[in-house]
Amino acid sequence: MSYEPVIGLEIHVQLATRTKMFCGCALTFGEPPNTRTCPVCLGLPGALPVANAAAIHFGLMIGEALGCRLAPRSIFHRKNYFYPDLPKGYQISQYDEPLCLGGQLGDVRIHRVHLEEDAAKLVHASSSGRIHESRASVVDFNRGGTPLAEMVSEPDLRSAEQAREWLTLRCAVTPTSRCAARAPPSWAPRPS
Repeated sequence: MSYEPVIGLEIHVQLATRTKMFCGCALTFGEPPNTRTCPVCLGLPGALPVANAAAIHFGLMIGEALGCRLAPRSIFHRKNYFYPDLPKGYQISQYDEPLCLGGQLGDVRIHRVHLEEDAAKLVHASSSGRIHESRASVVDFNRGGTPLAEMVSEPDLRSAEQAREWLTLRCAVTPTSRCAARAPPSWAPRPS
């Protein structure tokens, strides 16, 4: 019996905004732990989130680049779950009415593009930096609240090689990749 792989991808793209998704905290990296936080991104009582207009604009740019239908209205929801690096006990995300629907890149159909915030970062006290054999784990909340666009493809890919090629195409072709997203240096598209 032979099986055919059927692959759909969910890709998180960190948006290149100056501030976090729902507060005015600076979005910088390499700062001392827990120095880029406020009552909103820590989820303290009474703190009210306000959506980052630049993140919404970048999300719409990604949707346009992928040929998506842009929603005339979208809604954010609380996705409740417990992780030690999620201080609020929920993540603000979109589900029912995402920012963008449909679209295509190459031969792969795009199901949706929606916005959400990233969790904080667990740091494990071990020689490898991993949880295995760590003596303790601490949380750095600087990353919590970072704006993300999540691109969800339809299950149109049929091999790991095809998925890798498509990801390379996505990084190289999306016109907003330079202005709207931060790519880790190890897989950022190289100038030709």
